Amino acid sequence: MKTKTKPWLVAIIGLLLVILALGGIKAGQIKKMIEGGKAFIPPPEAVASAKVEAAEWESARAAIATLVAVRGVTLGSELPGLVREIHFESGASVKRGAALVKLDTSAEEAQLASAVADASLAGINLERARTLREGGANSPADLDAAQARAKQTKAAVAGLQATIAKKTIRAPFDGRVSIRQVELGQVTSPGTPIASLQSVSPIHADFWLPQQALAELTVGQRTRMRTDIFPGSQWEGAITAINPEVDAATRNVRVRATFDNPDGRLRPGMFANVEVLSPEKRPALVMPATAAIYAPYGDSVFVIEEKKDASGKVSHVARQRLVRLGERRGDFVAVISGLEAGETVVSAGAFKLRNDTPVVVNDALAPQAELAPRPTDK
Repeated sequence: MKTKTKPWLVAIIGLLLVILALGGIKAGQIKKMIEGGKAFIPPPEAVASAKVEAAEWESARAAIATLVAVRGVTLGSELPGLVREIHFESGASVKRGAALVKLDTSAEEAQLASAVADASLAGINLERARTLREGGANSPADLDAAQARAKQTKAAVAGLQATIAKKTIRAPFDGRVSIRQVELGQVTSPGTPIASLQSVSPIHADFWLPQQALAELTVGQRTRMRTDIFPGSQWEGAITAINPEVDAATRNVRVRATFDNPDGRLRPGMFANVEVLSPEKRPALVMPATAAIYAPYGDSVFVIEEKKDASGKVSHVARQRLVRLGERRGDFVAVISGLEAGETVVSAGAFKLRNDTPVVVNDALAPQAELAPRPTDK
């Protein structure tokens, strides 16, 4: 008697056969994809390139400076008075001794006329007393009294003249005055500010350097200054003073350099970038700073190298290399180790590269690296 095959067993076997068939098909597809991936060559990435060059850089220490006037004062009157005359405009350049403001001196001038008359009479009496003394007609005490009276009246005249002179405020040196702070008819008290006077040519730049720099700093050492306000200009100067003490809180020393400022563009209170230059130059390997890839584990660059395939065709690939970087100046950065002069590095487009990525070099749109870059409006 034949046993009947159960239907559920046939269904299971059929399902297994379908699964095996589908698995085989899928395995074949995956195998083809893996083989295709191994054989796939990605298209080359377009990058810009730059040469690593040997250069000589001046050793320099950079700092942020504050510009200080060589001479600067806030003008004011020593005496109270009423403003009668103003002889300057806000922001004007004035010469030493120029009268800026005159206070009312009518009372002092009246007193001066009286004092001059007293002094004249005292002088006449002194001459008369001397004549009488020569003839023995008066006593020595009379002559002494006449002499004392003459001196007193002269001193009174000098005192009033000094008071009148003090009520004329004059420029103590050549410079530029600020916006005036008094008006005609204003009553001023002693010390009331009239205007600020600044001598801006030449001009000082004060800055701080770490105490380690003291071994290299000397008075007369060459300095260079730039400011963001005038990006296309630079000023050459020299150190004129080094503070004799180091700040105990910051361990920095204050340094002062002096720069010519004939056109008056530099103003007291402005900030500027200052470099203290060493007289000796040192060799350096430099490359555009855009070529560097900064990372916590170490900085790197992509070096462009030639690669030949089996047929002898030459192509270019980018290989990542760890480097040690040094000082940065303008658009360039110094390379301490990891590269050699003449090697070509990727200066733009490195963010899209991996090791051994094929590249094609296109420097047409690459920006020109400069030691003293200037911003443009374009």
